[in-house]
Amino acid sequence: CSYTVESRITARFAHTTVKSSVVNSGPNAQSIGFNVQIPKRAFITNFTMNVNGITFIGSVKEKTVARNLYAQARARGKAAGIVRTNSQDMETFKTEVHVPPGSKVEFELHYQEMMQRKLGTYTHTLHIQPGRLVPQLQVDVYIFEPKGIKFVKTPSTLGEHFAGLTKVTQTKEKAHVVFKPTLQQQRKCDNCTESAVDGAFTVQYDVERETNAGELQVSDGHFVQFFAPSDLTPLSKNIVFVIDVSGSMWGLKMKQTVEAMKTILDDLTMDDYFSVIDFNHNIRCWSEELVPGTSINVREAKKYIQNIKPNGGTNINEALLKAVRILLKALDQGLIDQRSVSMIILVSDGDPTVGEIKLSAIQKNVKREMREEISLFSLGIGFDVDFDFLERIAMENRGLAQRIFANHDASEQLKLFYSRVSSPLLRKITIQFPEDSVSDVTRNHFDKFFSGSELVVAGKVKSVGSNMLQSFTTASATMDLTLVTEADLQELDTLLSQQQHSFAGFASRMWAYITINQLLAERSLAPTAAKKRKITQRIMTLAVEHQFVTPLTAMLVESQDGPERLLADSPKDPKQGCCPGIGTARLTHSFINLTHSHSGCFAYYSTHWVVYVENDPHFIVHLPKNNMDVCFNIDSKPGHILNLVSDPGTGIVINGQLVGGKKMKNNKLNTYFGTISIYSEDAGVKVVVRPSSIDLMEGKNNHSFSWAATAKLNLNRVKVAIEKEHKITVTIDDKISAMVLLHRVWKKHPFNVDFLGFYTPNDNQYSSQVHGLIGQFVNEPEVKVFDMHEGTEPEKKQATMEVKGNKLTVTRGWQKDYRNDKKHGSDVYCWFVHNSGKGFIDGHYSNYIVPDLNSFLPSL
Repeated sequence: CSYTVESRITARFAHTTVKSSVVNSGPNAQSIGFNVQIPKRAFITNFTMNVNGITFIGSVKEKTVARNLYAQARARGKAAGIVRTNSQDMETFKTEVHVPPGSKVEFELHYQEMMQRKLGTYTHTLHIQPGRLVPQLQVDVYIFEPKGIKFVKTPSTLGEHFAGLTKVTQTKEKAHVVFKPTLQQQRKCDNCTESAVDGAFTVQYDVERETNAGELQVSDGHFVQFFAPSDLTPLSKNIVFVIDVSGSMWGLKMKQTVEAMKTILDDLTMDDYFSVIDFNHNIRCWSEELVPGTSINVREAKKYIQNIKPNGGTNINEALLKAVRILLKALDQGLIDQRSVSMIILVSDGDPTVGEIKLSAIQKNVKREMREEISLFSLGIGFDVDFDFLERIAMENRGLAQRIFANHDASEQLKLFYSRVSSPLLRKITIQFPEDSVSDVTRNHFDKFFSGSELVVAGKVKSVGSNMLQSFTTASATMDLTLVTEADLQELDTLLSQQQHSFAGFASRMWAYITINQLLAERSLAPTAAKKRKITQRIMTLAVEHQFVTPLTAMLVESQDGPERLLADSPKDPKQGCCPGIGTARLTHSFINLTHSHSGCFAYYSTHWVVYVENDPHFIVHLPKNNMDVCFNIDSKPGHILNLVSDPGTGIVINGQLVGGKKMKNNKLNTYFGTISIYSEDAGVKVVVRPSSIDLMEGKNNHSFSWAATAKLNLNRVKVAIEKEHKITVTIDDKISAMVLLHRVWKKHPFNVDFLGFYTPNDNQYSSQVHGLIGQFVNEPEVKVFDMHEGTEPEKKQATMEVKGNKLTVTRGWQKDYRNDKKHGSDVYCWFVHNSGKGFIDGHYSNYIVPDLNSFLPSL
């Protein structure tokens, strides 16, 4: 006897195979069963059975076709079927065969599902139920994530009995999880004949995300775009909690709801607004208006909820309409932030009994009053509630529904659901692709993105002669952003062909999976019978083509040699929520330039300023009136912050912090700009650029972006454009702009480190108060160069420079401008001023060292 389970997860799509082989070793004929619990969101794709050498093979057909064929033949043993159980996220596939002594039976079931990210984790659950001790029991989970795996965890959900028996091996992109208990380890106790293996085997993981722009994968003529940004400040929320307090909520349900609500209310911040409505046959409001989530208001609301005594009927219609009106009033009066997120969270355990009791009418009423800024989330407690209705009303109003099991951890389930929706990061997200590059795209507009979740869009790739596919994601947060991602059309397929345990057809399967789930959701909301029929036909065609058992298809299992047939069907039970096997997929000019050269420098041209930082910051300043370029070094130490531009008049300050090379070179430690900060005091926006990341701070909001993706961000009065692995341009009030160039060096370089260059245009509209190492040259000084003669090196002539009342000895040299040619740069000839620019800059260079990145320059 053996029992094996194998899952192959490739780019969040899982294919699971469960095999069981049993011998009837008793003296009599007996029934042998095969029970497998599968996740509700999974689709069965195949089932085969071999009884004493006769093989039964499954094929998915439209339900009516399968039933007719089945009816024509007598089934062998009992028919297979999917039977819904009341466990939280599972349903059971059961089959049983009656066989004579000595018979050998082998079962094999295949199912597929897309991993859903919740609270920063993908959870893959396998129910291991061999039902007996088996000499060979093994579970293998193979994960392949092309962008890399962040972590793999295996919580001991099977029980402490098996602690330490799971082995995990992991490389950057791959992980293999094995669970293989011996016969002795399977026993409930040392002499027991019963198996302790019965329950959930869980694997949790997350993937590496190098950029906020998402991950685009192309394989097998299909694409999948994953979008799960982090490092963004959550948007504030406006929530109306609507709590059912009818008689049926009495006891455990109410106690657990109150418990959960206390924790949930504690999570609110001063920037959030809220109110609480409780309803039975009447509607009561704790507050008729939205109030801020201050500790006093939260304390009062908790006291109010604590004192509720459930009784009476259920008037869902009026309660929801009241909640919508409270939010609309706050929106219309401008009480709440334009960019905040408004939601209603309904907690109920039963069907309406008072007021409007027709479900379709309630749905229409709510939809009519709702506005697109508001989302409705519905939580159904227990099994007396029409979950199908709660799901429809939530989906139709940009929300989600969840069933809460009325047991001792109901309060944990409520809190967990709330934590999934309590951190909205983005609104109005659209993921688009260049025209004519893709077709059959799944839903690509999403109302909100919550922290820790993931948006997924899939489609077919058209052959357009290009070997790259690009996607453009636009969204709104405390700013508006546009992000660009690209993928090579061949790269992943080449990679997959070299992987032993990956799932090569994942992209086309995932596209079909998402499409079918979205169609099932549309079907449940179809306004007319004709529309419903049309959607039904599309689902059946797709499901038969991709061999998925859905609520509209069934699997016919036929023997290869004889007329025996079995039917695997999925029954519908309206009280238990739509359709087993389904959870709807909710899947929405010129610059001053500071950068690197072989001898370094800042330059200021009539059309642009160039600054290089290669070995010690070298500045090139272009003086258009004098038609010349002047260079100087600043000989400072790592950690020092130099002021580049300080303008109290416009409230703008630009500072650069130095980093040292890895070690001394010719008895000298080179320095470079490792951080450049551009701060607009008036706009309240700061952009801090480092080779490792780009951080944006606006008031209390902090957002972090990487160099790995092209992005455009619009904040209050400030525009930021990031060009992937190359440069960032910051524009303030359309009057002042600055560009920072990224210079990456070979990671194993013995001396150099990654650093930044800085360019800024000469037409920036600063005030007359502007100063700083660069800012002072906005008011160009009078410069004369004379007495040119041979220097100590033949190619470097020397001369005398007269500037600001000083006579300086200068040397002819050149620097590089890297804006157009990132690798080699172009040469800029200049007169070099020695001694850290002494005599050319006002005062001494040390006067420009400031205490922190926000510091304006004290007057010299």
